[in-house]
Amino acid sequence: MKPISILFLIFLLVPLAEIYLLIEIGSVIGAGWTIAGVVATALLGAWLVKIQGLITAFRARDSLQRGVVPGLELIEGLFLLVAGALLITPGFVTDAIGFMCLTPSIRRPLARAILARIKVAVTVRQGKTGDSGKSSFTYEGDYREIKK
Repeated sequence: MKPISILFLIFLLVPLAEIYLLIEIGSVIGAGWTIAGVVATALLGAWLVKIQGLITAFRARDSLQRGVVPGLELIEGLFLLVAGALLITPGFVTDAIGFMCLTPSIRRPLARAILARIKVAVTVRQGKTGDSGKSSFTYEGDYREIKK
């Protein structure tokens, strides 16, 4: 199946599933509680994305200080970005997927699997720059993707 047709199916089926679930849940617990649930998951999700994002940023900083490329942390950051977008989107299907992206026990193995498939060689050149008399460094880098 072509990537465009897969995206088309996702953009067609996900909203239909969201509408169906919102109607079904609303008929059981009421419209007010359904709306409250959607708002509560968005607020909880935003708070959790912030916390997980800070933790991931600190881990990335620690990796950089050790001289290690924070590849895993960058991919986890992408998962957190997707999680945030899904969690602020009204609906229960997107919330479920967003919370799965937030769960470290799910997110990290997926990030490791993606990182294992993507090998990037990094070359770093260090040069001293600065006009103010202070010593400052500029790091320039190149990368190339290594195909297996």
